[in-house]
Amino acid sequence: MLGGLGISRLPAARPARRAVPCLDEGAIARLSLNENPFGPAPGVIAALEHERPNLCRYTGPELDALLAAIAAREGVPREQIILGEILEPLGTHLSLQGGPGGEFIYSDPGYTALIDAAVAVGGRAVAVPLSPKLENDLPALAARVNERTRAMYLVNPHNPTGIVADADELRNFARNVAHHALVIVDEAYLEFADHFAQRTLTDLVRGGENVIVFRTFAKVYGLAGLDIGYGLVPNAIARTLSAQGANNPHLFNRLAVAAAVASLKDESYVERVSRQVAAERGQWVRLFRELGLRSTPSSANFVFFETGLPHAIFSAALLQQGVAMGHVFPPYDRWARISIGLPNENARARAAVRKSLGRAHA
Repeated sequence: MLGGLGISRLPAARPARRAVPCLDEGAIARLSLNENPFGPAPGVIAALEHERPNLCRYTGPELDALLAAIAAREGVPREQIILGEILEPLGTHLSLQGGPGGEFIYSDPGYTALIDAAVAVGGRAVAVPLSPKLENDLPALAARVNERTRAMYLVNPHNPTGIVADADELRNFARNVAHHALVIVDEAYLEFADHFAQRTLTDLVRGGENVIVFRTFAKVYGLAGLDIGYGLVPNAIARTLSAQGANNPHLFNRLAVAAAVASLKDESYVERVSRQVAAERGQWVRLFRELGLRSTPSSANFVFFETGLPHAIFSAALLQQGVAMGHVFPPYDRWARISIGLPNENARARAAVRKSLGRAHA
């Protein structure tokens, strides 16, 4: 599930009270992949330095510490935790289970790693357009469930719109659909939203529902370069995946494991980063109002707004001004997704948007 990572030099260990932000790449503000440039939790750097003498060793018992930390955070038995960026392997597994032709329902446009993996081995993608408000259209999604449905896949908050679903509506939707098919909820961006505890669907997993919740350390925890996540999985599926070798320590990079454990130890880190992202997101909202641009009420670490220009033209205009933005999301080819970067990067991006669109929307 996880590839190796080579590190030639790590900074010397030192007491850290603040997150260590990503380096400013200077010429280009890379605001295209929804990374967290504010950097990992302070304890992560020390944890990586501590592991430097152990780079000659395979991962072993260290994995137990991560499983224990996740189990404590989520209130889910360790046996129901499957480590790794599991969406693609999960799509492959579910599609092969029961033979080709199983249907996988998702919101279109959206993040499709799981869907693409399922289709590659014989699954059928069932794309459901977003609602007129650019939200996951829960009634329309539920209406597509039938005897061929293998799984329902949702991202909450949605990517690329950043809209978070109403907590009660989503919970009722998932509970009802789970009677007919597996429901997979990707909560990669949920820590950026308010009222996380009320919004997460981990309670359904704890309650034995046919629901999987996926999380990643690549977003709010700032560990995209170490690429590790986990799924909270129903018992039957967890047993099957474990029998197939999931959670084998040799699959995992010991640096990623150490960084994930250190991230979970810092209970205040997520709140601090979420506040920083929300403050930067608010400045984007003010710009959209100033320019009269339609945008979505994002609760994630990116914004999504209507430019009125073909995506290729607008993205090229921003790149000329040193800003790389997200790819196009058909049929919204006159909309743009821009990730929240460091404050100076966000200021540069807003200036580029104002220069490119200000006159047209004045």
